Amino acid sequence: MTHRIDQSTIPDALKNFDSLPDSANVRQPVVQALYGCSSATIWRMVKRGTLPTPRKLSERITVWNVGDLRKALGG
Repeated sequence: MTHRIDQSTIPDALKNFDSLPDSANVRQPVVQALYGCSSATIWRMVKRGTLPTPRKLSERITVWNVGDLRKALGG
């Protein structure tokens, strides 16, 4: 059985992550996809210090800095 990924469901920020400037910000679904883990795991990683602390833009919008994520990913 061949698995196909529907390209329309992948956020543009994830598709183009390598071309984003270090000053860009991404939301949690992109971070989850980069690390291939759940929301709970993302927050555990932040608490442990293995993932950069996100920034709150508003009450309901939390973002991670792309440059910080690249450093955490080792790139």
